[in-house]
Amino acid sequence: MTVTAVECPERPAHRDPNVLRWLGAYTASMIGDSVYFMALAWAAARTGSASGTGLVLAAGSIPRALLMLGGGVLADRLGPRRVVIGSDAARAVLVLVLAAILVLTAPTVGVLVVVALLFGAVDALFLPAVGALPPRISTPGQLARIQGLRALAARGSSIIGAPMGGVAVATGGPSLAFAAAGVLFALSLPLLLSLRIRPLAEPETSGEAAAAEKAPNAWHDLVGGLRYIRRHRLLGPLMLVIALSELGFVGPLNLGLILLSEQRGWGASGMGWIVAGFAGGAAGSALLLAVRGRVPRAGLVMCLMALVGAVGIGALAQVPTVALAAAVAAFVGLTAGLAGALCGALVQTAADPAYLGRVTSVSTFFTYAIAPLSYPVTGAAVALWGTGPVFAVSAAVCAAGGAMGLALTALRRAELPR
Repeated sequence: MTVTAVECPERPAHRDPNVLRWLGAYTASMIGDSVYFMALAWAAARTGSASGTGLVLAAGSIPRALLMLGGGVLADRLGPRRVVIGSDAARAVLVLVLAAILVLTAPTVGVLVVVALLFGAVDALFLPAVGALPPRISTPGQLARIQGLRALAARGSSIIGAPMGGVAVATGGPSLAFAAAGVLFALSLPLLLSLRIRPLAEPETSGEAAAAEKAPNAWHDLVGGLRYIRRHRLLGPLMLVIALSELGFVGPLNLGLILLSEQRGWGASGMGWIVAGFAGGAAGSALLLAVRGRVPRAGLVMCLMALVGAVGIGALAQVPTVALAAAVAAFVGLTAGLAGALCGALVQTAADPAYLGRVTSVSTFFTYAIAPLSYPVTGAAVALWGTGPVFAVSAAVCAAGGAMGLALTALRRAELPR
């Protein structure tokens, strides 16, 4: 009698304890982030200096922009789990020390700027590493579902973290809020330490990967990673799509909506409904991916969603009522959220293991370092030409990313693993 081996189906990500431990750690860190930024803003405001408050809030973006790519190099050299654990531990110690300082003395702009700079530096290491972890904790076929779960956690963290930080500040001042953030960062550590890291598949470009492992220093690692992305048939185009999408999306959906609400007389409450609509749409796309998992013809769907979402961005400046604006924002959140999650999954499945941290750092660099530079440009453009033309240009930039993807055969035909 012959016994035939039967291959067991892989466990869905939302039922995998290993993935759920990673998701719990990521959620705790993200909620801690929201509480930290709320506490930092209030502590800066209590210094009584408007210019100082702006300086404190902007300080963290400087090391984040300068060190983000280096964070990817470190993740590849040391392994992303080590970097994430070290980052969360450092952030926990940093904000707990600040909480203790604020119990003893009033905050000063100088102290808060130093903390913001240090926190931004650690963030620059954390973001590429946490993005490079999913392929090491599950199978390639579950990466789209993990991206959906990650997006759900990010949206939920924003909803929970901001009110939590506000309550902590109202109850015990910024010191209590910083302490709460430190505890949340610390809570992620036992979950991260318990993760089972699976061996990654051998890279397709074994010669290049072997050379990368033998690179004499971090600078050669960084240059090698950028060269690898530029030469890759899928990753190079993906980075261009990410760059265009973020540049066109971030300005109007953050600063632009505030200015639009002011011009239309919708006020803060109207702005809140619009943001809630966007968050609801983004959560819907995340839930869709988390439940469904693999999306056929992922590259084509991603590009089409980017194009359709661009139409919604342009329409936001033309709608006459808050209710309609919230509905359009939900549509934009749904399409942009789906495009972003599919893009993240394609990046992680296309990158060779030896380059995964550096590839993730480049895509994260566009989102967290380059795109925010559009804020002053958006503000100046709205002052000169109004919201309608600015939103139209932003929509055109986003649409250019989707159109570029459709024009490139490798990206249009890209598929996620089964």
